[in-house]
Amino acid sequence: MNIVINSFNLVFTSIANFSEIYLISILLKLSLAWFPTVNWYNEPFCSLNRLTDPYLKLFRGTIPMIFGMDMSPMLGIIFLQCLTVIFNNIQIESIT
Repeated sequence: MNIVINSFNLVFTSIANFSEIYLISILLKLSLAWFPTVNWYNEPFCSLNRLTDPYLKLFRGTIPMIFGMDMSPMLGIIFLQCLTVIFNNIQIESIT
């Protein structure tokens, strides 16, 4: 029984860590978008774009543009932060 509990704790911690790393990659992409000289067709920017765009496209169009800026990545960031907090706080303990 202890092995199953440890496995679940490992899965929850892994999901939280993955969402933190993915959040950092999204923030990096959004920060690089401010630089006009970034060529998104060259590596490593192409890989970063292909990694983050499918997730960000889920939220595109949900919030209207404000002063020509797309604010929809905020929803994606908030969702990832909530996911990270939830999975960091889940701990299953064995009853002995």
